[in-house]
Amino acid sequence: MHDQAEKLRRQMLKAQEPLARSIAIVSGKGGVGKSNFSTNFAYALRSYDKKVLIIDMDIGMGNIHILLGMTPNNSLRDYLSESKELAEVINKAPEGLDFISGGSGLNSVMEWSEEMFERLITAFEYLQTEYDFILFDMGAGATQHVIDLVLAVDEIIVISTTEPTSITDAYSMMKFICLRDPDKQFHIVGNRVSKNDEGTDTVTRLQFAMRKFLDKETTILGLLPEDGSVHKAVLAQKPFLLLFPNAPISKKIKSIASTFVEFETTVNLENKQRFLGRLKNMFRKGHG
Repeated sequence: MHDQAEKLRRQMLKAQEPLARSIAIVSGKGGVGKSNFSTNFAYALRSYDKKVLIIDMDIGMGNIHILLGMTPNNSLRDYLSESKELAEVINKAPEGLDFISGGSGLNSVMEWSEEMFERLITAFEYLQTEYDFILFDMGAGATQHVIDLVLAVDEIIVISTTEPTSITDAYSMMKFICLRDPDKQFHIVGNRVSKNDEGTDTVTRLQFAMRKFLDKETTILGLLPEDGSVHKAVLAQKPFLLLFPNAPISKKIKSIASTFVEFETTVNLENKQRFLGRLKNMFRKGHG
């Protein structure tokens, strides 16, 4: 009886713990600096004493580990196939950041076996209580495995440059997701901005289009300037925020992280708790 009571007490305490905010970082097309943003944004959140996990979901093309200068031995695929335990696929990056490599060979979650999906749910049930933020660095474009997971997370950060094709593709991605889940929370970041006015025009155009055509309000997190520090950091395989903490882009991404952390007050706890429920429902539909 004592053991049962102790187990119940631990479960109740666990249930009261705050749950991580799950965020998908997406772009309408490749080559806009999405993974670089994900990596440095994670470190910017770490500077606010937040526990952060990045999950690289750009299957087969993931490069988070390259930007971190690391070579992961295990991946999410190894955990789902039961060849490794969850702790073995969580990689420890410098300065307290954790990340999980997606690995090659994973397709839409609709194609995963029931056993794999149960292991995924078990992992997220644990990870949601261990971190403040779980960032999913998604593959570019609206492929099926991107949409599968994006529709389950709490919030979405959309990365766009000032190029017309990038803006158009970013809007198409947001529209595609919004029509399937009108309640999804979107945040917009303008990247590789040469002129501040041009960058402001880009993000406000996206915000206006979402409001006018989809009756959807979005949040503008900020603009990241074109900065030579980024290229130097990529060559050094270190995040620019760590290598050049005083660079203009480093100061900007810290500001974006600050805005995002403050946005916490408007994120409903019930929505966080629905993350796993949405994943489960999505899996049932795919196997119905």
